[in-house]
Amino acid sequence: MSVPIYIVDAFTEHAFAGNPAAVCLLEQPVSEEFMSLTAAEMNLSETAFLWPENGGGYRLRWFTPAAEVKLCGHATLASAHILWETGRLPREKRAEFHTLSGLLTAERSEGGITLCFPAYDLIPAEPMPGLAAALGAETEDIKEVFFYADNALVRLRDESMLRSLSPDFSALKSLLPRAVAVTAEGGGEGIDFVSRFFAPGIGVNEDPVTGSAHTALAPYWADKLKRRELTAYQASRRGGVLKLKLSEDKVFLTGHAVTVVSGLFHARP
Repeated sequence: MSVPIYIVDAFTEHAFAGNPAAVCLLEQPVSEEFMSLTAAEMNLSETAFLWPENGGGYRLRWFTPAAEVKLCGHATLASAHILWETGRLPREKRAEFHTLSGLLTAERSEGGITLCFPAYDLIPAEPMPGLAAALGAETEDIKEVFFYADNALVRLRDESMLRSLSPDFSALKSLLPRAVAVTAEGGGEGIDFVSRFFAPGIGVNEDPVTGSAHTALAPYWADKLKRRELTAYQASRRGGVLKLKLSEDKVFLTGHAVTVVSGLFHARP
């Protein structure tokens, strides 16, 4: 049995930028073993698996090469893009995904594709011993620390410090169960804040552009900057831009997507 599979660069208008995700289109549920092995074979930060759900919409699950995750922005954006591009979903129709984080939606918009995700609550915390060194920073470079879900959010003193980080991923993995989003205020050119995302606990040392992290970053910076609409840049090597809008307990994330590979996966589900 052959399964259609695609690689999509998300949160970018150009190939070879943004965050690549594999999208595996299925007709019915498959085993977790198949999804795990396929994600390891693709060796991207996330591989999305989706199939039609009884009652409408699609079941959507995301796997890194090492683990299943509860929420993923770029692979959701990539999945919606593929549904419209392949004609499985009319372009004027909203994509609905049933996930471990509840019902998520995606719609085509003037700015690209807009995702509607739940906003994370932030819990203030003190920097744990060794965190600054694990990030490749000094203790005084850390301004604030929060926890959200199984992750940490760390605000650094400025953008140049954030861009220069060279983390010790083994040390980070021992300190944090999953991941850390580091952020700083933007230095200009229409960018409100910048970030990087390190997730050695789930097999992704640095994720290029992380939609899910922005469901915590958007509430944080909306409060700091006193604005509900923000433009963010994730300063990884590939880089990506996200347009964000905060509305009550929801974050709307808008970005583009580009298909770079389409083919058939011949392993048996």
